[in-house]
Amino acid sequence: MSRSSRAQDRTPGGLIIFLNGTSSSGKSSIARELLRILDEPYFHIPVDAFHAMRTRQEMPPDQLTDVLHRTWRGYHRAIAGMAAAGNNVVMDHVLSAEWRLRDCLDLFAPQDVVFVGVHCDRDELERRERERGDRPAGLAARQLEQVHAHGLYDVECDTSRSDPLRCAARVREFLADRLIPTAFQRLIDQRGGVRSPAE
Repeated sequence: MSRSSRAQDRTPGGLIIFLNGTSSSGKSSIARELLRILDEPYFHIPVDAFHAMRTRQEMPPDQLTDVLHRTWRGYHRAIAGMAAAGNNVVMDHVLSAEWRLRDCLDLFAPQDVVFVGVHCDRDELERRERERGDRPAGLAARQLEQVHAHGLYDVECDTSRSDPLRCAARVREFLADRLIPTAFQRLIDQRGGVRSPAE
């Protein structure tokens, strides 16, 4: 649901806490703590859950690329739909391609998004990847350059220096006195408020 469609809907929009960071940066751990400490009901909807629902059959590379692209676009629209129906959502995502951010800027009501930058030192990311064993080696390091390239957040935390509970508490403190314009509003203004087609 686009921002213009939301304006015609009388349902109060839910809040989206948007955790953005590389793979293995600690987003899901923060999300779990947020659900534990926040007073209102929230849904944690990670992008990994959408990938996990997909069939495991082998696909040729060009087909896989298309399927992944549609998965990300569907994920964004599912989050927008949940929030438009009045649900509070904690999403965790990897904005390692610029079109993903543009798509979210177009879909989400910007005043209802708390944009959280989840940072982590490269050495710690690599250590976590080795420990997890379920991610390609060097994946997080390859994502680092693009993930935070837009440079604007409402809240930022570093999981190599603070544990997930402390990061979640920082977000909760911000919620008590949110600033306007939000990071999403400022990012839309930077881009002239013009919709960019998803690539």
